[in-house]
Amino acid sequence: MSVKVIMTWDIAAERDQEYFEFVIGEFVPGVQRLGLQPTEAWATIYGSYPQIQVGLLASDMAQARRILSSPDWVALQERLFGYVKNYSHKIVPARGGFQF
Repeated sequence: MSVKVIMTWDIAAERDQEYFEFVIGEFVPGVQRLGLQPTEAWATIYGSYPQIQVGLLASDMAQARRILSSPDWVALQERLFGYVKNYSHKIVPARGGFQF
């Protein structure tokens, strides 16, 4: 059964430009190389919720866990941490539409 890796974070203050360059130029291509398929990205414009939510699709739980424990993922995630704060992620069964 397909699963979705749902990640949330806030962009660090004063890092907007570098953040967007990193996400488009390195993060998205990096997760695709690892075998995750980006499905959505959401931005919160009002309220006290995480600023960004990203969904990545994996074929099953084993694949998602294998990727998230790989050295390449850890390196990519560490780079992301230089641009964001309040990061969290979870793995849930994939279904259509918006998922929290």
